[in-house]
Amino acid sequence: MSNAEPNGALFEQIGLFLHEQKLSPDPAHYAFAFAVLSTPNGVLAEAVERITSNGVRMTRSDIEQLGGTVVDGPPLALPHRAGDKKRAGADTLPDTAVALVIETQQQVDGFAQIVRTIREETYGFGRDLADSAAAITQLAEIDGVAEITSAMIQRIHDSEVRLAAATAETDLLRSKLAEARDTARRDVLTGLPNRRAFEEAFAARDQDAGPYCIALCDVDRFKRVNDVHGHAVGDRVLVAIGQAMADACAPHLVVRHGGEEFAMLLRGVDLVDAAAVLDSARATVAAKRFRNRETDTALGVITVSAGVTAVHADETVDTAFQRADRLLYTAKSNGRDRVCTG
Repeated sequence: MSNAEPNGALFEQIGLFLHEQKLSPDPAHYAFAFAVLSTPNGVLAEAVERITSNGVRMTRSDIEQLGGTVVDGPPLALPHRAGDKKRAGADTLPDTAVALVIETQQQVDGFAQIVRTIREETYGFGRDLADSAAAITQLAEIDGVAEITSAMIQRIHDSEVRLAAATAETDLLRSKLAEARDTARRDVLTGLPNRRAFEEAFAARDQDAGPYCIALCDVDRFKRVNDVHGHAVGDRVLVAIGQAMADACAPHLVVRHGGEEFAMLLRGVDLVDAAAVLDSARATVAAKRFRNRETDTALGVITVSAGVTAVHADETVDTAFQRADRLLYTAKSNGRDRVCTG
């Protein structure tokens, strides 16, 4: 990878490349995309152009044959641009996460350079040590032995300093990776986990720790809140409702699924108990009295509707979600502010 710092346009090209190739926002994929796009006339870029001509997407085999690594995971979703009617939801990768991933990749490059330097120094030290050992056998003067010993000690000290720097770089890299992983799985507005975190938790669920249920919850008539009071007030309402739902459903997973929708993964409860948990959360939200803190105007009663369903063995997250979504639609059709199960 080039030592030149990529500019904003290149960042956007990398994001578009990952989106088009259905690649997840993993550092390995950013590295591959950067290698392709930073040298558009290079051999790698030309090979990718041949493969992807006429809109063809690269396969895992194509990427691996070109020296890349494919890491399974949800593909990168591009943020909605200004003017889009649909608000950006929790399924988009926050800008901070993109910056962290790129910064992490730069840390990887720096660490690799340190390791290469240490290897070169170690090789030189071993060669010099062999020469010094031969010289010692030929010396009769004690001053000569002391000089060689001093040089050896200095080389050892230098190596220790470099190894300490490599250790510090590794610790920083681990910290950046942990921060990037957390940021990429957390909704920026509410601070709750996002859709990606939900899908990962669903995929990693322990079948023996079941049963599992999922719920999809939507704020009733939320558009009216935005239209009357503005998006800033609407955002604060979403934060308050998200926190209320998380508290009421604890210890179960509550995520912002996108827009004004929240999703829950409930473990170790059957459908009846899961419905009771969601109904309690619904009642908690309905009992709140929201006000505009700038004008002290009452926002009126704000309610939520939910659909709850049991997760069947070996079914996909999409199948379970479609069922929960239909139940949510039923709750909306039947008057809102209610929980439907099935």
